[in-house]
Amino acid sequence: MQRESMQYDVVIVGGGPSGLACAIRLKQLAAAAGRDVGVCLIDKGSEIGAHILSGAVIETRSLNDLIPDWKARGAPLNTPVAEDRMMFLTERSAYRLPLPPFLRNEGNYVISLGSLCRWLGREAEALGVEIYPGFAAAEVLYHEDGSVKGVATGDMGIAKDGSRTEHYQPGVELHARQTVFAEGCRGSLTKTLFKRFSLRDGVDPQTYGIGIKELWEVRPETHRPGFVLHSVGWPLDARTYGGAFLYHFEQNLVAVGFVIGLDYENPYLSPFDEFQRFKTHPEIRPTFEGARRVSYGARTISEGGFQSLPKLTFPGGLLVGDTAGFVNVPKIKGTHLAMKSGMTAAEALIDALRDGGPREVSAYPEKLRATWVWDELYRVRNVRPAFHWGMWGGVLYAGIDQYLFQGRAPWTFRIRADHTTLRKAAECRAIAYPKPDGVVTFDKLSSVYLSGVHHEENQPSHLQLADPAVPIEVNLRLYDAPEQRYCPAGVYEIVRDAGGANPRLQINAQNCVHCKTCDIKDPTQNINWVVPQGGEGPNYPNM
Repeated sequence: MQRESMQYDVVIVGGGPSGLACAIRLKQLAAAAGRDVGVCLIDKGSEIGAHILSGAVIETRSLNDLIPDWKARGAPLNTPVAEDRMMFLTERSAYRLPLPPFLRNEGNYVISLGSLCRWLGREAEALGVEIYPGFAAAEVLYHEDGSVKGVATGDMGIAKDGSRTEHYQPGVELHARQTVFAEGCRGSLTKTLFKRFSLRDGVDPQTYGIGIKELWEVRPETHRPGFVLHSVGWPLDARTYGGAFLYHFEQNLVAVGFVIGLDYENPYLSPFDEFQRFKTHPEIRPTFEGARRVSYGARTISEGGFQSLPKLTFPGGLLVGDTAGFVNVPKIKGTHLAMKSGMTAAEALIDALRDGGPREVSAYPEKLRATWVWDELYRVRNVRPAFHWGMWGGVLYAGIDQYLFQGRAPWTFRIRADHTTLRKAAECRAIAYPKPDGVVTFDKLSSVYLSGVHHEENQPSHLQLADPAVPIEVNLRLYDAPEQRYCPAGVYEIVRDAGGANPRLQINAQNCVHCKTCDIKDPTQNINWVVPQGGEGPNYPNM
């Protein structure tokens, strides 16, 4: 069976805010110019929004520009921020902190980013964008001259042994004059583009955090629509970067989440269990007593900032959104930056498509540098790296950097890759996590159930090992198998024969929530995350 092919002017890989904003702006500009531009957007989730997870408090700056009448058009922004609070936690106490300027949320909204993306998807379709959810881009296609030709979706119906089942269907080739990669954090195709086109030459490694989130329906008497709480401190030690949030929005819903920088050192640390511990704090637990947990999920977040931005263009394509690293970490926001990058890319693309210019749209980064995006990221470039000195050193430097230098200090801190930071297990102390109580705290498997995750088990694993011996000979021997703990979905498990002999790594790929933590934190970079069959993975309802 031969692959079918389809031709467009622009193919966009990823249905998050950056990809959708790019698609909408392209169609708006084409309509204004009286032109017909063919735009196709594909997403690996079963529907637009199925794989979208974020806090989220949104700054509407980009949305105001993209769709000025979004309120009248029914955008799901229903809960304006009413109160901001920042807390420092010890194990038993909580202390209110002054709110830094970059964390003030006046004029912002507490939202479900998945719901916003579904709405943006409908707006894009109304403008003529062809959207195909459930199609996972598995391969970048190239012309003979080496430029990007488009992408191919993965074959369906491949068995674990690589044979074709009776349900086999070949993937589809999507050819385009320009291909926009909007895959989100740690994009699987974007990784290959970094290598092929040397896009990361001369910049710092990208660094990441893992964000774990639950959605709860709380008792009306504990619900405070528009209340935003951020915390630092317990349960993390002073050397580990991270913090938590509670966001109250409509219908008695509260989003609670925990973010930990993946540059942590102790291989015994479990981000999932640190999150569960956080909910037991006396200041936090009352919100969730008598409440119902609705959903669970996890994803990684780009944290490198300005000095980790790669080259954004290459012959035949470009990068937008979190796949390039457009996140303001101190502000704990990235949606407005991701959308603006997509919109700016569209403005550069429409000119290139009209002029029939060079295959590489170099005008895109030039236009982006002239926007507020560049200045915003530049001004906070040193805040996150300063936390390599620990929490108190980071807080002290952030104050000096933002108040005294206004983000324009005459130096830029360098960053090292997250997979290099783990210390050996023999140098660290194991962490004894309490058992879940089933009321406020839970185990991984019951949590994964709430993510709606589904994978066909009879298919090749989308979690690939470069060397099958490494998990035991290196990770278990030196680090006590940290993949068992950094994965928030119970995917990686060391199993043994009776008596504890013959340890081996078991990969429960069907549990994977597509957070990409394993691809990032594995100390030897032995794990490669690739897409499973299209439409598989989590199905987040309104995360």
